[in-house]
Amino acid sequence: MTQNSDIRSDLTPRDDTLHLIGSLGALKSEILGVAHQWQLLDDAGHVPAEPFFAELLQHAAGAQNLSRNVVQQTADFARSPHSTNRAGSAVLAHLAMAVTLSSNAVPNFAETAEIALALPRSTSPTDREHRAHRMVICHATARAYLRRTSESLQDAVTELDSHLDLHRFFTTASPQQKPVPAPPGPAPRHR
Repeated sequence: MTQNSDIRSDLTPRDDTLHLIGSLGALKSEILGVAHQWQLLDDAGHVPAEPFFAELLQHAAGAQNLSRNVVQQTADFARSPHSTNRAGSAVLAHLAMAVTLSSNAVPNFAETAEIALALPRSTSPTDREHRAHRMVICHATARAYLRRTSESLQDAVTELDSHLDLHRFFTTASPQQKPVPAPPGPAPRHR
C-alpha cells in the first residue's frame, strides 16, 4: 500500500467532517454569545444594589445546558470510528478540553447566584463589599470559562478545516498514470 492510499484511508468522510464543523461552529457561537450577553455589572460597571438571584441562577442553568451539549457532541464524536485517526485524535483533545472548561463554568455561575441571595443579609458594609467582590470574581470566572470553551471548540473546527484540505488535495491531485504503450505497428520490412 502506498503512502497516499494510507492517508486516504485515514480520512474522515467529507460529509461527516462538514457536519461536525457545522455543529461545533454553531455551539461555539452560542457559547460565545451567552458569555458576552450574561452580565452581572450594570452600565456603570457596578454590582446592582440587589442582584437578581433568579436571573443569576438562570445563568447557571443555561451554562449547564451548554455544557451538556458540549459533553454530548464530544461523546458522539468519541464513539465514531473517526476519533482515532490522526485528525480525529487532535479534534478529540480539543473537545475534551471544551468539556472540562464548560463544566467549570456551571459551579461558578451557581456560586454567583448563591452569593447574590446572601448579599442582602450582609452584616456590615465591609461584609457586603467582600461578598460583592467575590460575586464579581465568580461571575467573571464563569464567563471566562465559557469564552475558553468557545476557543477550544474553534480549535477543533480549525483541525477539521485542515482535515478538509487533505480532501481537497486528493480530489484535485490526479494520480500518476503510466502512459499506455502504443499498439505494435506492422513490422518493418527487411531485405
